[in-house]
Amino acid sequence: MQLMMWGCGTLLILDPDESGLRLFRSFDWNDGLFDVTWSENNEHVLITCSGDGSLQLWDTAKAAGPLQVYKEHTQEVYSVDWSQTRGEQLVVSGSWDQTVKLWDPTVGKSLCTFRGHESIIYSTIWSPHIPGCFASASGDQTLRIWDVKAAGVRIVIPAHQAEILSCDWCKYSENLLVTGAVDCSLRGWDLRNVRQPVFELLGHTYAIRRVKFSPFHASVLASCSYDFTVRFWNFSKPDFLLETVEHHTEFTCGLDFSLQSPTQVADCSWDETINIYDPACLTVPA
Repeated sequence: MQLMMWGCGTLLILDPDESGLRLFRSFDWNDGLFDVTWSENNEHVLITCSGDGSLQLWDTAKAAGPLQVYKEHTQEVYSVDWSQTRGEQLVVSGSWDQTVKLWDPTVGKSLCTFRGHESIIYSTIWSPHIPGCFASASGDQTLRIWDVKAAGVRIVIPAHQAEILSCDWCKYSENLLVTGAVDCSLRGWDLRNVRQPVFELLGHTYAIRRVKFSPFHASVLASCSYDFTVRFWNFSKPDFLLETVEHHTEFTCGLDFSLQSPTQVADCSWDETINIYDPACLTVPA
């Protein structure tokens, strides 16, 4: 299992072992790196995005890099995601220039640009179920669902009355997404009826920076926030807050579930630490 850590223009590839984390490879870039995504068909290849408006393609099997740079966005690129549908090798990027761009990493330029958001785009995520479909979340307070084939927006959801910093697609339902916003709330959205959220999770005291659905539990998700905490939730239970983890001393900005272990989580913070751990709520049935 390899983990990535990014920030201040450095990409670190880390290998966990019994003694902690071992540095496997380090790459430098001339601007801050804001997001990273693995290739779905090559375990050594990944793409980062940065403050200079570019995306970078890296191969962890090679000491030098990047292999390619894609520079079309005119402002910071805050989000990048590689399609999880193995039949298509496509990447989406979301930028402060209010556009989403579609890329084929084998092609040196973008395939399409999606316009419609009226503020910074903070999050872009592919559907794990529907080929050519992705979601984006923005400072314009909307969650938008896009169709690559139609080259346009399918659904616009006024999801919060605040900037939306993160969204994710449920691994077990093609119709369910979650948003996390500056208003400290998480909201679930069923694409078959978007007039009202299907759930709202409250507990964070500052903006929610990232939210992720569990790949192992259909109704479990995790969120991290500028309140320094990581929280685990089960939206199908009356007592939806499962656990609050407080082990950072600064804004908690990154979070993901392991794809190998049903109980393992990694997070990172402005305090320059990354933690890999097994929260108690995931070691017992959710």
